[in-house]
Amino acid sequence: MGELLIVSRAEDLKEYQELAGEYDVGFEVNDFFNPEVLENTEEMNRLIEFYQTAGLPAYSTMHGAFFDIVVFSQDLRIREISELRMEQSMKIAVRLGVRGIVFHTNISPVLSGKAYDQRAVDMTSDYLECLLKRYPDTDIYLENMFDTDPDILQAISEKLCVYENYGVCFDYAHASISGTPMDVWVEALAPYIRHIHINDNDLKRDQHLAVGDGKIDWKRFIEYKQRYFEDCSIVIETTLPEEQRRSLEYLEQNFEGFVRRR
Repeated sequence: MGELLIVSRAEDLKEYQELAGEYDVGFEVNDFFNPEVLENTEEMNRLIEFYQTAGLPAYSTMHGAFFDIVVFSQDLRIREISELRMEQSMKIAVRLGVRGIVFHTNISPVLSGKAYDQRAVDMTSDYLECLLKRYPDTDIYLENMFDTDPDILQAISEKLCVYENYGVCFDYAHASISGTPMDVWVEALAPYIRHIHINDNDLKRDQHLAVGDGKIDWKRFIEYKQRYFEDCSIVIETTLPEEQRRSLEYLEQNFEGFVRRR
């Protein structure tokens, strides 16, 4: 069975630590995707030192930069800042000692077409390959976000799966509002999925509700988990501690063995 994690933010760390003390969960650190933090060296170092002093659970990950990150942009300047932010994210992950880091595909379905899609696949693969080689001890997970189907993420993964530190971060909630059947997503990406994000929604919008507060069929998710990704790490991707607790309680009450108490 894979590790279970919750999102952490520095300002509420005590509450997250209380949850980690009660449940056997790690953290996915969510302080460093903010460009305002990445642009402010003093604040960035303060947060890193804060986590180093406080300590992280043994199995923890981090969400990397994703706002406006497009490493396959036709605009050289946008590519340069995108690569800079991802490089910063990798260096922070190393300093924190986390197991892995999450980035997004950041493709635009509105622009999708043969040339756009191929550019996204080729240039994203090329840059991630550089990071995978330079940071062999840090896993890199690529997440579906705006993707309306798994095709581009699958194509990127086919290129990068030769690297032991590469995997897909499958955002189940994003897939649930994509318009593509979940079976298609799971069957296409199952060979590459190593990390999973879960939260709930109304099947129309990405709302990041507590698990059980929306309309996602969680029994079906458990069936997929047992068949395809039993050993993957799973993040309850809601930010508020009370919503994390509600999610943990829902999963504990409805699916035996999903949640482990200390």
